[in-house]
Amino acid sequence: MTALLRQFRDFFVSLKLTVTLLALGIVLIFWATLAQTDLGIWGVHQKFFHSFFVLEKIPGTEIPVPVFPGGYVIGGLLLINLVTAHVARFRLGWKKGGIWLTHTGLILLLVGELLSGLWQKDYDLTLDNGETKNYSESERDNEVALIDATDPQFDNVVAIPEALVANGETVQHPRLPFRVVTRLYYPNAVLQMRRDAPDAPPSPASEGMGTQIVATPVPVASKEDERNLPAAFIELVGPDGSLGTWLVSPELPMPQHFSYAGHDWKIVMRFQRRYLPFSLTLLKFSHDIYPGTDIPKNFSSRVRVNTPGAPGREVLIYMNNPMRTAGLTFYQKSFANEDRTTVLQVVRNPSWLMPYIACTLMALGLVLQFSLHLAAFARRRRAPATVHP
Repeated sequence: MTALLRQFRDFFVSLKLTVTLLALGIVLIFWATLAQTDLGIWGVHQKFFHSFFVLEKIPGTEIPVPVFPGGYVIGGLLLINLVTAHVARFRLGWKKGGIWLTHTGLILLLVGELLSGLWQKDYDLTLDNGETKNYSESERDNEVALIDATDPQFDNVVAIPEALVANGETVQHPRLPFRVVTRLYYPNAVLQMRRDAPDAPPSPASEGMGTQIVATPVPVASKEDERNLPAAFIELVGPDGSLGTWLVSPELPMPQHFSYAGHDWKIVMRFQRRYLPFSLTLLKFSHDIYPGTDIPKNFSSRVRVNTPGAPGREVLIYMNNPMRTAGLTFYQKSFANEDRTTVLQVVRNPSWLMPYIACTLMALGLVLQFSLHLAAFARRRRAPATVHP
């Protein structure tokens, strides 16, 4: 048993393992750079870096198989290799203080990247001039919302994540007097009017706009500038039987209405929302360009932050100057509608400070180690030369 543990330790502290993992990391980065042309930045991150293995489909099938270690495997093994090497080989002392600081910063950097991949969430907040919103919307995720709009003062909303719809799970929420059953789901689809597709098969929808619309599945998009628009056929089942089947998709511009048990309901598939503990009002959006050109010089949004129970405050958000509040960071992302609409990127990343701390520790460690070696060299130069008879 002791020999087995020693072999296990020797494997993880081995310098050969370090070199092998670094070589695999170089290959992974090179491969991902080439794949970025087809997949885009987001697709590359998901396939190569935010995964345990790079998956490829067997030719002629839809079966994925692992063909190369992904970022989580390579980064995790590097982290274990670095920690075990320190425990087994390095000893505490001033002479190694710089190395300890540098390696501690490197460990924090690896851990911070892992936590960012797991915790970071990005949303978009789109505002027209004078508009006020208290929610942002996901760039890629969707949700099916069942809205009880009986009370004119507020809406009672139950949002079902797209993942549950994609898995075909039946949802029974305490606030809903019926069950939500997914009958059919397309991760990406194109909608067209049935009159334009006379040969299309009958629609699974029995209620709402879906009876007049044909949903055709198309390949899933993965590039940065592309977005999947899913479609699903949702059946609502009450205690007395089916209430009907609706077609839902972000492509449908308006919610579909129905009544049940004396309540007015809406059903819609929309971009997933994240509600904020405050609201933002766009006071003015500015788009500056260099004189005589169409080259952007600056984007800026002057917004008012409206927090319940507190006076409003104005903030100017522009490129490289985000607003940080309530654990969220608001970046100036883009604009639309001929400078009348601003698009802010809302990022939630609880580990955002870790890369800064890690880089600071690494810089201090390198400076300390260099200073220690410089001081030792200076002492040797000042030492009197030994005179031999």
